[in-house]
Amino acid sequence: MCLRDSVIGGPCHAEEIALERLSYLTIASSNINLCEQISEKFKCKYINVSSSDDVIGIEYASMLKNIYALAVGISNGLGYGDNYQSVLVSNSIKEMKRFISKRHKIKRNINNSAYLGDLLVTGYSSFSRNRMFGNMIGKGYTVRAAQLEMKMVAEGYIATKKAYLLNQEANKKAKTPIIDAIYKILYEKRSARKIFKELSNIIS
Repeated sequence: MCLRDSVIGGPCHAEEIALERLSYLTIASSNINLCEQISEKFKCKYINVSSSDDVIGIEYASMLKNIYALAVGISNGLGYGDNYQSVLVSNSIKEMKRFISKRHKIKRNINNSAYLGDLLVTGYSSFSRNRMFGNMIGKGYTVRAAQLEMKMVAEGYIATKKAYLLNQEANKKAKTPIIDAIYKILYEKRSARKIFKELSNIIS
């Protein structure tokens, strides 16, 4: 969500805010006064708000976490367990850092909640549309069948193509084996089981 030169990031699900469960937002803006004004509007007894000046980085993180959540869902659908998924997520945050740094190289802590936290909640939550979509792909659904089955949009599908093409068009590509793997499954119709077997030999 953009407000002028500001971005509202996670980690949070709208469903939990609606249930008034303790949630966290990150407001990013190059305008510190605007950032503080927006933060005050959102703060309440069940919403904590932090601020950042990394507008571009948080925008990219908000896109990429949907791809990685989709990957977690596919691995779950294929029958991979928590051990594998923990390694997949660990590699995802490192890949996210490489991808963002190629486009906006500033000092940032990728382990902060706006990056890692948003990835974790999207990858593991039962509310996650992208995890759900990926889970169906892993179970053997076609992309079209999975889209028809869901009542909501899984942003990771389009985000995968955009991120893949952005990286391919870059002068210096980031190393993105997870994004590449998901692109092959969704857009080249490659076997999810075969691609994840190959991916398991790359990540560690």
